[in-house]
Amino acid sequence: MSIRKVNFVEGEYYHIYNRGNSKQKIFKDKNDYYHFMSLLFACNSTNNLKTENLTRKNGLSVYDFDRDKFLVNIGAYCLMPNHFHILITEKDKGGISKFMQKVSTAYSMYFNKKYTRSGGLFEGKFKSQHADTDVYLKYLFSYIHLNPIKLIQKDWKEEGILNKKEAIEYLNNYSYSSFIDHLGSNRVQQKILLLDSFPDYFPTKNAFSNEIFEWIDYQPEELS
Repeated sequence: MSIRKVNFVEGEYYHIYNRGNSKQKIFKDKNDYYHFMSLLFACNSTNNLKTENLTRKNGLSVYDFDRDKFLVNIGAYCLMPNHFHILITEKDKGGISKFMQKVSTAYSMYFNKKYTRSGGLFEGKFKSQHADTDVYLKYLFSYIHLNPIKLIQKDWKEEGILNKKEAIEYLNNYSYSSFIDHLGSNRVQQKILLLDSFPDYFPTKNAFSNEIFEWIDYQPEELS
């Protein structure tokens, strides 16, 4: 995957996303999801990615390695069967493009080898939207983390959530996003998030969950 020619600005925030070619699945089992998540951690370094660091050895996992300097800070992410979302800001000039090139290349190589395929995995270069206002940036934390609800109710934005208890339980058990990390999970994947560069919209776990639950309670006309 070639580097995207976009003038990302240090200190600004971006919603990064991409999906599989022809909307094909890019995650076929839980190991695929967890491998991509490990890349979100391992590729966020100015050092070159060493594939041997992606496998557990000597009792250590990829999350134990020192990454030295970071390319980006990640505020939120969500992986879906055929696409992904990342909320990101770069630490140094060119950081986002370098990070996404490393992640996309490494994951495509892993996926093609595992499933004995060739060719591009993603639908071209990654897409980006500039979160240029506080309102939009704060909204993205909810938008990204609410994506999995589509897997149990595809039309929830149009019709409203029919079973709110089920939706909340599903989000609490969805392991392939940073939702549970914002709620204080102790799992190792919480190391993916680097929140120091993001506004402190949610100073407590309750503040974060209340924001999400407000969207779960929304009326469809509010998003029209």
